[in-house]
Amino acid sequence: MDNRTEIRDFLISRRAKVSPEGAGLPVSGAKRRVAGLRRAEVAMLADVSVEYYAKLERGNIAGASDAVLHAIAGALQLDDAERAHLFDLARAANTLTAKPRRRTAPSNSIRPGLQRALDAITAGPAFVRNGRMDILAANELGTAFYADVLAAPGLGNLARFAFLDLKRARNFYPDWEAAADVTVAILRSEAGRDPFNRDLQDLIGELSTRSDEFRTRWGAHNVRRHGAGEKTFHHDIVGDVTLTYEGLELTSEPDLSFLIYTAEAGSPSEERLRLLASWAASRLQGDSAPAPVAES
Repeated sequence: MDNRTEIRDFLISRRAKVSPEGAGLPVSGAKRRVAGLRRAEVAMLADVSVEYYAKLERGNIAGASDAVLHAIAGALQLDDAERAHLFDLARAANTLTAKPRRRTAPSNSIRPGLQRALDAITAGPAFVRNGRMDILAANELGTAFYADVLAAPGLGNLARFAFLDLKRARNFYPDWEAAADVTVAILRSEAGRDPFNRDLQDLIGELSTRSDEFRTRWGAHNVRRHGAGEKTFHHDIVGDVTLTYEGLELTSEPDLSFLIYTAEAGSPSEERLRLLASWAASRLQGDSAPAPVAES
């Protein structure tokens, strides 16, 4: 991706989201010709010159100090994920003049100890993914839970599944629109953090070419950290389950994330996870028992 274009489009998109009223600025009766703040208003709020802010918004961010970046982030009311993304883009801009060689993602194999850690989790789906959202490994329940994602054409990639396997994805994610937004925002954050990852760029190019839904969302420049939250899924075997998730960054392997899903104790979702675990164990043992049916 072109770093200067990324910076320009990101800053313009964030500026458009902040209203003068929301920034505490007086609003005259004259009709405004721009959505959100004007460049001059951002410059005033950040205590920099209009010329300097205009330079930054054109993508010329190399050399900007942390203090200036923090001031711009404050003026644009960036959240933590957006602030981190701005600093990632600036870090890429400050790379040496010689363009770094495009980086290939690490091996898709994981350490045996990491697999054992996954296998030790039995009450909920758990898996390890990389920045481009490939599921690299899962526990037994995670493999059963993400069976459709692990099948073709998704090939274990959550983003491909969401946008290129739409029939199954819309079934699996009852609120597909929200899931699609989050998926793109995670990829956008990762592209800023690791701009020279060849495999990531290839995936983004593939999805942009093959999916109008992805391309539209990519152009919004939204970013997100996938730390914790709650999601509802529909699994063909056990029906709807509402799960909370925790995303853990691995200190020893910073390119990977460890995600664990759990259900509230005593809830219908917990019972449905137990049913899915029982079904998965039966499948693993080669039993031909019918799929369990969850109670409504």
